[in-house]
Amino acid sequence: MSTLNKILTFEYQNEHVLEYNLEHDLTQKTQFSTPKIYNAKGDLSKRWYVYFSFRNPKTGKLERSKNIYGKANVYKTKEDRLSVLTTYRKRLIILLKKGYNPYEDNTALYEASLTPSDPTTMPVESVTIKKPVEKVPTTFKNPPEEKKLDTEKESDKMSIRDAFDFSLKLKASVIGERTLKDYEGRSNKFIKWLEVERPKVTTIDQVNKNVINSFLNAMLSATSSRSYNNYRTDLSSLMQTMEDNDLIVSNPVKKIKALKTSPERNKTYSLEKQTEIFEYLKTEDPILLLYIQFISYNLLRPIEVCRLKIKDINLQEKLIQFKAKNSPLKTKRIPDILLKELPDLSQLNGDWYLFTPDKIGGEWDTIENNRRDYFSKRYKKVVKQHFKLGKNYGLYSFRHTFITKLYRALVIDSSPHEAKSKLMLITGHSTMDALEKYLRDIDAAIPEDYSHLLK
Repeated sequence: MSTLNKILTFEYQNEHVLEYNLEHDLTQKTQFSTPKIYNAKGDLSKRWYVYFSFRNPKTGKLERSKNIYGKANVYKTKEDRLSVLTTYRKRLIILLKKGYNPYEDNTALYEASLTPSDPTTMPVESVTIKKPVEKVPTTFKNPPEEKKLDTEKESDKMSIRDAFDFSLKLKASVIGERTLKDYEGRSNKFIKWLEVERPKVTTIDQVNKNVINSFLNAMLSATSSRSYNNYRTDLSSLMQTMEDNDLIVSNPVKKIKALKTSPERNKTYSLEKQTEIFEYLKTEDPILLLYIQFISYNLLRPIEVCRLKIKDINLQEKLIQFKAKNSPLKTKRIPDILLKELPDLSQLNGDWYLFTPDKIGGEWDTIENNRRDYFSKRYKKVVKQHFKLGKNYGLYSFRHTFITKLYRALVIDSSPHEAKSKLMLITGHSTMDALEKYLRDIDAAIPEDYSHLLK
């Protein structure tokens, strides 16, 4: 059975060798390589395509041409994708044998294909004719006995739900869990809105700029400009994936501008208030205090503290590893001021989370977003209500507070540029521009008294 399977697969994927005898003259230098199918080892979450090389007339070398996707990746089974790509492959071979050249004008080939002279020739619907032609035609009229891939029948068009599910499946392998949840929630909101407000819009090709604009305006009326921009960003990302995979001709969201917003930022604490909070938590909530100290002394974001596990703390080398905002893994120095606050971790399971609701080190079976929200609510109940703090003061405020404190201490004995260079290593900002923007946003750089300049 295994041998038969190999023979069938080989016959199916290489029948052009028998049918068209590409290498009919081994004494001549071939102008193109045999087109092949890339199937990502059967992984349907990745893009499948046909690829080949053509000899560059300037260099004389075979160079890889652009991959041919067509509509293959719309299909959700291996058999369907392989069938589609095999058809593209056969037709590509015919075009190559008839003289298609990506470096030349193919107008004559296009016109000849409209009136085929032999039964094996299949007419071409569209061929790019500009010089140089960068794309190999992948859309052809099928003979009556074959399944049509490009049809105007409504039943053959992809539904909006299927298109977004397809895009979400591809996104799942390249974005974080929290971002994926946001994408799912906002795309579901859009689809439900369509069902009520635009019931006749049922296929993804019907979703245009006007439809997206109407939805975003509805979100703006119900929420805020920030929510408007969040919906716009997520829908644009998902529809760009659809465009990249030929589910739609173009991404309509790219034509819609984001709204200007005035975001509310977390304020920094005064030295007096920060000291008062720390003293209060020593007896009131030591676990929450240590959580805040990781934000303050190691300058981590609250979500990054929630990701920490026992094994991420290297006490021997005084290092901590964690998944940061813009990188899969980041390493930072643990300052001595934080090390002395840590309890004994040596007997704890390395796979346990460092912070749980009732103890340091333990299991906590919930997503990281829930863990972060738990500590935010705990801080509000234990600290904000007690000290009557406004909405602009939160856990993130401690990061702003201590970065400000560090910068002002560093700039005493250094130039602003030297101070920022040292600070970059501590905060983890990837560029000087990013750090400078952050410092401006939190008003970290306050000038000396300039009264004498006003006289």
